[in-house]
Amino acid sequence: MNTLLSVIIIFGLLVFIHEWGHLYFAKRAGILCREFAIGFGPKIYSFKKGETVYTIRLLPIGGFVRMAGEDPEIIEIKPGYEIGLVFNRSNRVSELIINNKSKHPEAHVVQVEKIDLEHELIVEAYNDEGVRMQYEIDPKAQLIKDEQATQIAPWNRQFGSKTVGQRALAIFAGPMMNFVLAIGILIAFALMQGMPIDEPRIGEVTENSAASEAGLQEGDQVVAIDGQPLDTWVEMTEIIQQHPNEAITFDVERNGELLSLPVTPQERVGQFGEAEGFVGIARPTEFNLLGSITFGFTQTYTFMTMIFEVLGMIVTGQFSLDYVAGPVGIYNYTGEAAAMGIFVLMQWAAALSVNLGIINLLPIPAMDGGRLIFIGLEALRGKPIDPQKEGLVHFVGFALLMLLMIVVTWNDINKFFM
Repeated sequence: MNTLLSVIIIFGLLVFIHEWGHLYFAKRAGILCREFAIGFGPKIYSFKKGETVYTIRLLPIGGFVRMAGEDPEIIEIKPGYEIGLVFNRSNRVSELIINNKSKHPEAHVVQVEKIDLEHELIVEAYNDEGVRMQYEIDPKAQLIKDEQATQIAPWNRQFGSKTVGQRALAIFAGPMMNFVLAIGILIAFALMQGMPIDEPRIGEVTENSAASEAGLQEGDQVVAIDGQPLDTWVEMTEIIQQHPNEAITFDVERNGELLSLPVTPQERVGQFGEAEGFVGIARPTEFNLLGSITFGFTQTYTFMTMIFEVLGMIVTGQFSLDYVAGPVGIYNYTGEAAAMGIFVLMQWAAALSVNLGIINLLPIPAMDGGRLIFIGLEALRGKPIDPQKEGLVHFVGFALLMLLMIVVTWNDINKFFM
């Protein structure tokens, strides 16, 4: 139950902050955002605030912001249609009733001759007396079909009408907010737990761990392991990781006394699927506001370099599915992080946020990076790519991503449950 709750909170936060970045900068550019969604599939909860419908959907595998102009408008009015017009106090059309006109006795029923909902914002139609009239349409008029209201999207409110810079920022803002979130989580971590320092000193010791059984104590200064002098925490952990289930000797200084303690690291699965040792000790920390802020940025950068190392292995042909985790694998790792405590979970959440930001920026169709590539090509060409061709590329890319997701998920199931 704790694992499920942790997954819901972490993924909800990561997806929310990502999509909020898209929403905020799209709205700042004047783009009409029809929907802000967490998840995909059928709606399970929704409410409307301003021009945007906020929804939670059944499948928790991401989210989206539906901007006007990205998809064809679902309601089309052609010449010859009979529609009802409702006017506001400025004598502009505020509602266009597509069907069920009998439920709107206040509507003025006309037969459409010409209508432009994007540029001129007019409707020319014949009234009951057969006279052709022209009516102005309010820029925020609603199309009412089956008693469902959809706000019209004039050209200046559509995604495609904005400058290359405005559109690029609206797309880039999602991954950018994931990096900002990671930095914020890590700053909070350092302020609450203390800023990790790179000294070969024992921090908190986990109960019933190899370290506690060997007699290691918080505050012990590790001078050497198996006779090898140490200067940093990183050097110490590298030696520990290289000796799973193998006895090693810690030479520690405690209260001015030098002690030699044999320790046998336990075994666990490392970042790349290899066996590595661990003894159950935490890194030493200190409390420092400026240092905590610095730590937030530097640790985020460290996470980035680790992810790019893995991506580099994939590019150079050293690819292995062990390097990739799908929903099942991430669920399992999140459970392990939650079991280790809130501070481990915070670092895991920050790493996931950085990972989400980077993966979304890769030049893959259907991802933010793929969309940025098309915007960049438009800037170079001086004109946009054919929307149908771009849509086809994104569709194929999305299908391949779903296929990869299925393969990775099956690999996770085999790894953890079979």
